[in-house]
Amino acid sequence: MPPSLEQRLSEYAGVAADLGVDAVALVPGPNFTRAIDQSFMSHERPFLLVIPADKPAAALVPNLELGSWNQVGFGGAVFDWRDQTGYADAFAALVDHLGISSLAVEGQVMRVFVHHALIAAQSSLKITDAEREISGLRMIKTPQDIAAMQDAIDISERALHRTLDSVRLGQSEKQIEQMLIKTLFDEGADDLAFNPIVVAGDGTAMPHAHARHDYKVKAGDALLIDFGARKNGFAADITRTVFLDHVSDEGRAVYDTVLQANLAGLAVTRAGVTAHEVDDVVTSVLEASPYADRIRTKTGHGLGRDVHEAPYIMRGNHMTLPAGTVYTNEPGLYQIGNFGVRIEDDVLITEDGYQTLTHFPKELMVISC
Repeated sequence: MPPSLEQRLSEYAGVAADLGVDAVALVPGPNFTRAIDQSFMSHERPFLLVIPADKPAAALVPNLELGSWNQVGFGGAVFDWRDQTGYADAFAALVDHLGISSLAVEGQVMRVFVHHALIAAQSSLKITDAEREISGLRMIKTPQDIAAMQDAIDISERALHRTLDSVRLGQSEKQIEQMLIKTLFDEGADDLAFNPIVVAGDGTAMPHAHARHDYKVKAGDALLIDFGARKNGFAADITRTVFLDHVSDEGRAVYDTVLQANLAGLAVTRAGVTAHEVDDVVTSVLEASPYADRIRTKTGHGLGRDVHEAPYIMRGNHMTLPAGTVYTNEPGLYQIGNFGVRIEDDVLITEDGYQTLTHFPKELMVISC
């Protein structure tokens, strides 16, 4: 059975206690959604959930969101405010009610104006960045989390099959991107995990390139698609690189190098391995190839409610990876002005190894189009 709201909030109270601060504050985003099991927009109106270490939580809520907030089942004090009157008085009432002197926040998510509003309400309030500890609660996925991610991945892979079947020489990258997006929703996506990367030819050499209206795919092109559906709050993140009509000897060799790096990363994946060790193994394969000068990225990142979250799979990150972690294994090689190849899987770490949640074929694929 999924944890209750009270149980989820108690986890954040535990973070506050472990850090030796009075409370943890969350703002709309993945941690906020995890805590209350409902998503709210992040916009110009401050919205804050404060969970003390040893007393009931309280919230600062824009008045127009009260109807939705009441559906959460939150039992703590709520301080609402209206656009017409501003939020300063609500912040003052919140901090007075809580009686706290120290607060841990999400350094990568909380915006500066919210920080300033807290200090304006209580100038002596000590605010510290606890992004790592707060977001760390999301690193180990529950069975329900994994099921949602698997749904997102399955939707994505069905959409990719259909999109590749529809690719024809002479189509623009934008046309292929639009087909992919339409098909993702046709297959049941709630939303896009992120704006897809759909690029061909020399565009594939830039890891985060954008689809072009004026580039028409041609025979011999590499076609790189990096995308994902979002389902029930969780994201997929998949990349496959295919070749259109035929593949050059260079394309075949680069692809095989990236595939061997991907497989090497899987081979060492298990509970207890470090992020450094996974990246070191993967990158060593690329470095030992004739294409070492084409390395531009780390191996991958955590995946869940956010597309990029802890852990970050890179040399120098000696964080131990526990069972229940999901990360992306996405080695790539990129030569500006020529082409690039990336192969990305979503991988669940288990006690005795791993489970690849992505099942789309990784063998070199040449599309007849």
